[in-house]
Amino acid sequence: MQRRDFLKSTAIASAAACINPALASAKENTQDWVWDKAVCRFCGTGCGIMVATKNGKIVATKGDPEAPVNRGLNCIKGYFNAKIMYGEDRLVTPLMRVNAKGEFDKNGKFAPISWQRAFDEMQKRMKKALKEQGVNGIGMFASGQHTIQEGYAAAKLFKAGFRSNNIDPNARHCMASAVLGFMQTFGIDEPAGCYDDIELTDTIVCWGSNMAEMHPILWSRVSDRKLSNPEKVKIVNLSTYSTRTSDIADIEIIFTPNSDLAIWNYIAREIVYNHPEAIDEKFIKEHCVFATGFTDIGYGMRNNPKHPSFSDSEKDTVEKELSITLDEDEARALSYLGVKAGDKFAMKNAAKAALNWEISFNEFKKGLEPYTLDYVCKVAKGNKDESDEEFKKKLQALANLYIEQNRKVVSFWTMGFNQHTRGTWVNELAYTVHFLLGKQSKPGSGAFSLTGQPSACGTAREVGTFAHRLPADMVVANPKHRAKAEKIWNLPAGTINGVMGNHFVQMMRNLEDNKQKFVWVMVNNPWQNTANANHWIKAARKNDNFIVVSDCYPGISAKVADLILPTAMIYEKWGAYGNAERRTQHWRQQVVPVGEAMSDTWQMLELAKRFTLSEVWGEVKIDENTKLPSVLEEAKKMGYKESDTLFDVLFANKKCREIDIVSDSSKDWINTDVKGDNRKIKDGSGNIFKGYGFFIQKYLWEEYREFGAGHGHDLASFETYHKVRGLRWPVVDGRETQWRFNTKYDFYAKKANPNSDFAFYGDFDKSIQKGDLKAPEGEEKTTITNKAKIFFRPFMKAPERPSKEYPFWLCTGRVLEHWHSGTMTMRVPELFKAVPEAMCYIHPEDAAMLGLNQRDLVWVESRRGKVKARIDMRGRNKPPRGLVYVPWFDENVYINKVTLDATCPISKQTDYKKCAVKLTKA
Repeated sequence: MQRRDFLKSTAIASAAACINPALASAKENTQDWVWDKAVCRFCGTGCGIMVATKNGKIVATKGDPEAPVNRGLNCIKGYFNAKIMYGEDRLVTPLMRVNAKGEFDKNGKFAPISWQRAFDEMQKRMKKALKEQGVNGIGMFASGQHTIQEGYAAAKLFKAGFRSNNIDPNARHCMASAVLGFMQTFGIDEPAGCYDDIELTDTIVCWGSNMAEMHPILWSRVSDRKLSNPEKVKIVNLSTYSTRTSDIADIEIIFTPNSDLAIWNYIAREIVYNHPEAIDEKFIKEHCVFATGFTDIGYGMRNNPKHPSFSDSEKDTVEKELSITLDEDEARALSYLGVKAGDKFAMKNAAKAALNWEISFNEFKKGLEPYTLDYVCKVAKGNKDESDEEFKKKLQALANLYIEQNRKVVSFWTMGFNQHTRGTWVNELAYTVHFLLGKQSKPGSGAFSLTGQPSACGTAREVGTFAHRLPADMVVANPKHRAKAEKIWNLPAGTINGVMGNHFVQMMRNLEDNKQKFVWVMVNNPWQNTANANHWIKAARKNDNFIVVSDCYPGISAKVADLILPTAMIYEKWGAYGNAERRTQHWRQQVVPVGEAMSDTWQMLELAKRFTLSEVWGEVKIDENTKLPSVLEEAKKMGYKESDTLFDVLFANKKCREIDIVSDSSKDWINTDVKGDNRKIKDGSGNIFKGYGFFIQKYLWEEYREFGAGHGHDLASFETYHKVRGLRWPVVDGRETQWRFNTKYDFYAKKANPNSDFAFYGDFDKSIQKGDLKAPEGEEKTTITNKAKIFFRPFMKAPERPSKEYPFWLCTGRVLEHWHSGTMTMRVPELFKAVPEAMCYIHPEDAAMLGLNQRDLVWVESRRGKVKARIDMRGRNKPPRGLVYVPWFDENVYINKVTLDATCPISKQTDYKKCAVKLTKA
């Protein structure tokens, strides 16, 4: 194949084929344009871009040739970073539901109000919820698209100010299983490798990752690597349907939903039983232990099938949260527990889903016994038109690629793994195979979770905007971690709540149950992105609650809100993102925000002015049985007054005001939060906002990096990042880290184990019991310093599967041209024209069986709801018989009305990839 033909077959070609990249006319004089470096607004790849401004407006963007991630290239979305900011229906003023008298009315219509009036109502509703329900009566749906500083400010405001851990990001939907896989395996979060692995490896295996469309710039690097040595370099794509990633793959494996667990166990069995010489015994002995956990852990649904919110059609699925009846396939996989087909399998250990313990190698080997080639072919073959023999050949070839002694292998995955009722397990199994072979944390070899959002790593994970976390992998449940946070934040001892908050889906359920009456949404569209949406829409509109949505466009969540706040977009503010390879990148504000839009940071600081310490640091309820004690007396001893506001204590404090506003990074650049701007916006007090007069973004950054310094999360200074194209942490003595845990490359690995080649130095969950495959034995714990865990996790099926009434699997996801819920990209004319609606991709034989033709409208219906969509039999996504694929970017094809809100019981991440539906002609 010639290079030109090869590139035509990849998704990256579509970026070049249909774009007019510049906003301005090609003939326009560009000499007076001002260019500056920035970061792409979209996925977790972390591409660098150059932004051109003229007369206060962005006129063009292009790939940054100096950016090491993308080297001057952009995907189709990246080329339109500027146009996302100038849609016709951009939100430009606060809007609130009011009655004819101008008073707030839950059933009223939206009307423009001032920022002061907006904060008046927010303050009133938030204080009411805190008084009536305590710290769990309020919450924030945060985001993996928050800038790092915004996420840090949000976490600090909620956890240090309001003493509430009810803040959870939409990254819960996309990366939580990867996080728990890292934490349980390594004792520390985020990938060991980096994108350089692509150029160094011999083998790229994609597991549930349509990399060609979801990470197209990385896919261009994969394509280049394939072209560099076509015979040696192999690509394998494992998916439940055929995608563009298969176009250049040497092997495509279409598997039945959830059976990726079985395939990983087959590879592990092939190593242990048939190729023991491939096991890196020295690596395992020195650096690993074997481990497992309970299997009867449920599926993250409500544990009450009789909940009054459920329709009759929903209950049979929800009952599986309590118990299932084992079929022949699951019974065989769980045979080590002494079960058989037809047994009732009660979910007795749902509360101990995360518990794991050490087992012997022999126990590990025993668990793998069922996963023969024949068995895995039976449970995993996803294409009914493929012969068993052909499928077996592919599985054997896949195993051989991993096992080949001198072959380097990188395993990539994204949502196909993470959005999974056993998402944490399948993440862990990827490391299991790489550890067995000693192919982890080495240049060109390793298991690598790709991030979906631009700062799911940098903000949600590293900053800790999850309900259980603090910055730098610390957690609220650990007293030592709380003490460290209280010291850095200069808080009285005991301020931070040690009880984990509610995760994303649980907050939705609490809103439905009237257990939470206030929620603030930022950089997020939860009423479009949360499964089983009919429940949450009803709760938002019918229940006694107050929903605030900060957004740039009127998406579904804004439409169900009570108060909408217009938000500055990416290049209208200063910020930083952290990408999937641990690369942190900063940018400056390029233009003044449109209308009255203001940054999320500004909005949080203005609200913080409305709360005094006496209102939030006194005794407060966590739940009906638990209270947080008052810390006001300790606060007074520290020099605080009860009348001090959270703005004074958390943000406009002495440490912040000591930072010089004038610096190399800030000279001559716009900074609305610091200096104000020419719009003369009136702030939360009704006064013209002239800027805070302190460098808030730099303060937030410099304080935040105190958390990670000295224990493997080191970050560079604010000024440094404005001089470079990002750095991969830990950054020690100015040097970034490419491969973690490898003493040749990682300062902290060398420090932890100076006379060895590896050190898995994370300390989370490293004190564990011992036991067998069934349970831990005794209470004694062993500390596994500098070691990682090789997990055995069995194959289990999805809780809802096709039946006679609902005969199709439904899988959801994204397409190349649109980002998440389409709030931004559907407003770019070129992207909208390219893909104006979400289609229902279906196999032609299934369509013929239903009497359907290309582009016919159908109802896609599950036990929970239904939507209309046009079918596509000729498109980029090609499902096997029995499965349909519907992207979720289109609010007019509101597919999350159909999906199931089952989650991984460990990570609490929703499984959007598996539920049962029927199709009927509309």
